[in-house]
Amino acid sequence: MRNVLLLLLIGLFTLPVSFAQKAADREEWVQIFNGKDLKDWDIKIAGRPLNDNYQNTFRVEKGILRVVYDQYKTFDFKYGHIYYKKPYSYYRVRFQYRFLGNQTPGGDSWNVRNSGIMLHSQSAESLSLNQTFPVSLEMQLLGGLGKGERHTGNLCTPGTQVFIGNSLRPEHCTDSNSKTYDGDQWVTAEAIVLGDSIVHHLINGETVLTYQRPQVGGGFVSKDHDWDAGRFGANAEKHWVSQANTPLGSGYLALQAESHPIDFKNIEVLELKGCMNPKALNYKSYYVKADNTKCRYKK
Repeated sequence: MRNVLLLLLIGLFTLPVSFAQKAADREEWVQIFNGKDLKDWDIKIAGRPLNDNYQNTFRVEKGILRVVYDQYKTFDFKYGHIYYKKPYSYYRVRFQYRFLGNQTPGGDSWNVRNSGIMLHSQSAESLSLNQTFPVSLEMQLLGGLGKGERHTGNLCTPGTQVFIGNSLRPEHCTDSNSKTYDGDQWVTAEAIVLGDSIVHHLINGETVLTYQRPQVGGGFVSKDHDWDAGRFGANAEKHWVSQANTPLGSGYLALQAESHPIDFKNIEVLELKGCMNPKALNYKSYYVKADNTKCRYKK
């Protein structure tokens, strides 16, 4: 009996600790797309003013954020992006995507079943009127073409550059080692972004590409293919040139519209920066970057 009572007392004292530990370990993913409308997202399409959703390019249908061109006669260089309102620095972003149907007439040949999500992007309102792509890290999404390999979860670097290992990567795009995904199937993509230190790309739960030390620089596409190619305004070009070789540690998330119809759903973010004091109510064991100004305590 004495042993039973002892076990009960130990259980009573350890119960609050175990509950607290479970709360600290529980991942708090936030759905940034509500499945109903485009609230909290900004639209910028090349040649159009901020939040002009030209020809209803971005729309919501049956819980899906769709990029469609059924009201276009021709693509006409209308590169577009839709930006979530909040910047992030240390985080995971996860979503599903699928390509559908045929490319819109007038789209560039390299944009067949081609789209992406921009990480650490400049804000929508900071783009020049005619600018085609934001300065950012693009997790490039490619669909298979029915024959041969075509990797997805690649990296492209509009106005940016990265290191892989100890080597600066001069190429505009770097292939991942993912499988090829043909047809109109849903694919799960994820990026783990740790400020200006390291970024991992995952496809269907497998890490397919890792790079380090993202920074501004390298021209728009390359030093020989400079900012005019991206249709930056003169002041914008001067600004980004002045920022060359500076670390890129935070920014916005943006989904692309590049002339091929694509659907997105279940877009969610897990913050990895926050309260790292175990005594706080909102401590999380999985945070990797401390911001203890956010800590909350019992009164």
